Amino acid sequence: MADTGENSALFPIFILSIIALPLVPYTILKLLRVASKKEKSIHCACSVCSRSGKYRKSIFRRISKFSTCSNFTVLLLWVIVIFLVYSIKQSSREIEAFDPFSILGLAPGVTESAIKKAYRRLSIQYHPDKNPDPAAHKYFVEYISKAYQALTDPVSRENFEKYGHPDGRQGFQMGIALPQFLLDFNGSSGGILLLWILGGFILLPMAVGVVYLSRASKYGGNNVRRETLVTYFELVKPSLAPSKVMDVFVKAAEFMDIPVRRADDEPLQELFKLVKSELNLDGKNARQEQTKFWKQHPAIVKAELLIQAHLLRKADTFSSNLQQDYKHVLQFTPRLLEGLIKMATVPRTAKGHGWLRPAIGIVELSQCIIQAVPLSARKAGSGSSDGVASLLQLPHFSDAVIAKIAKKVRTLQNLLDMTLQERAELLSDVAGLSAAEVQDVEKVLELMPRATIEVTCETEGEEGIQEGDIVTVQAWVTVRRANGLIAALPHAPYYPFPKGENFWFLLADANSNDVWFSESINVMDEAAAITTASTITEAKMEASGANMEEIAAAVKDAVAKVKRGCRLILGKIQAPQAGNYSLDSHLMCDAWIGCNTKTNLKLKVLKRSRAGSRGGNVAGGVQDENDVEDEDEDDIEEDEEGDQSEYSESEDEDEDKDEDEDDEADKQNNNSNRKGFANGSARRKGRK
Repeated sequence: MADTGENSALFPIFILSIIALPLVPYTILKLLRVASKKEKSIHCACSVCSRSGKYRKSIFRRISKFSTCSNFTVLLLWVIVIFLVYSIKQSSREIEAFDPFSILGLAPGVTESAIKKAYRRLSIQYHPDKNPDPAAHKYFVEYISKAYQALTDPVSRENFEKYGHPDGRQGFQMGIALPQFLLDFNGSSGGILLLWILGGFILLPMAVGVVYLSRASKYGGNNVRRETLVTYFELVKPSLAPSKVMDVFVKAAEFMDIPVRRADDEPLQELFKLVKSELNLDGKNARQEQTKFWKQHPAIVKAELLIQAHLLRKADTFSSNLQQDYKHVLQFTPRLLEGLIKMATVPRTAKGHGWLRPAIGIVELSQCIIQAVPLSARKAGSGSSDGVASLLQLPHFSDAVIAKIAKKVRTLQNLLDMTLQERAELLSDVAGLSAAEVQDVEKVLELMPRATIEVTCETEGEEGIQEGDIVTVQAWVTVRRANGLIAALPHAPYYPFPKGENFWFLLADANSNDVWFSESINVMDEAAAITTASTITEAKMEASGANMEEIAAAVKDAVAKVKRGCRLILGKIQAPQAGNYSLDSHLMCDAWIGCNTKTNLKLKVLKRSRAGSRGGNVAGGVQDENDVEDEDEDDIEEDEEGDQSEYSESEDEDEDKDEDEDDEADKQNNNSNRKGFANGSARRKGRK
């Protein structure tokens, strides 16, 4: 065994090695990521967003950006490494090899008289009779005396000159790199080593595992509590109107953590009076509805009042306590809305479909919260399904400004269709906006996304689709902006946190209120989109029997397409019973109002023949193409400007009855001017 002093001195080296092995490559990886990271998200540059301070690069914001738990842990570990290096350097003399010539200050091979002379000189300096310092006494006994004995003894000197040690050839030594007090089993600390092993290698991993499992059992996907997801699953109904989505949204368990203070009673009463018209309280039974509203959990009441006040852009009137609660509520909003959408589109029916009506309402609620536009502004009117909400999201636009330009501009699309000069004249001469305010409006209009969507549904390796087949849904979504950007942060000056754009793709049947397929699209993450498109394209080309050159060319084209702003979606659905289906492909942005895209998709499903034949042959014979066209003409077509928003429904009407009446009205007023796609493919361009 090695000397205990050497063991104790080697302990910092052992700990340093354990820490440095993972720390050094991890730190290099983080530095490379920071160095190679490009600015992929550009925020709105209008004066309203600039005044909000949300994107201001202050010193505090720069520090808070990097003061994450991961970065703090890395910094702490590097501090420990520096301390260990310093400790090793200070204690390096303790583990140096014994060199009597160096101790006496002599060169190897000197005479015995020179050795005695050096010993007498050092004795005058370190001998206890000459120097009362205990450290000098210790150095004289442990080093000077031993060195003198080793060099004056002929055998010891020969051994040192030949083998480097006064005792001769040394065998292999082993030791434990632990401090001395952990190895002192004869003293009172004999069991510390055992406790250290149990704590460091058994109890600590178990504690970390318990904490992780407890958190994993408490939270589901996207850091949403499981009890919240269960509540959303139970409360979401197929007939849930968009105007009622707020009542479901505020039931999240995350909102229960909002502190309830007695000092907030009076401010909340004032908020209630301010947002009363937005709470969907029945006018006939107003008192009963108000009493029912206040009987809810106080945290739920506070959350809904704060959100409604945010929609009315009254957050600047909050007290300091309500400001904290307000930010706490809005911080959880995006992830909770995403969880709510998933609960609406999760397979519910016997056919494995979700529900369209509540899903659209949830996305529309997300748009209103990000843009701070009241839900009542979405009531259909003036030829727009979004009401005036799409115009209120523009900077410097108010109800008064919209009323002034109502004769020429009734929808957001009308404003986008104008030339730059026409818009400037309208906004300055009619609306009374200044030149700087007109410039802000132009910046936001240039930042708005214009979406294009191409959807195909097919059975891989087969010509047609038969009932029961696994159908592959593939969609290319392209996002363009007038300013040339692909990914950007939306104009949202009233939302207190940076929020990226997310798009939701819904393939649904409006007649049955069924969502056949849904997918979330993040335009911001180009690297993930490239990986997805490459993998899907390569797998598809391999399945078709293409050679390596064709596969490489297809993957290269897919990557180039992604870099131009396209995103690829792929999913599988099961073909329903034989028939002709008119499906709608919805592409909805959760941060912008009026930037949604919808296209109609014709899907023809054949009866499954006994022989498994394809290409239009069904069990009872061949179906005539003219019959197919006649049936296609009876399908529901989209009507962008004519669709009525469900926010215009009377609050005292029954939701199920409204849904049945709306569906019947759609069937009676469908537009048969457009021709369907017989092979289950469709292409739709967004707003110009």
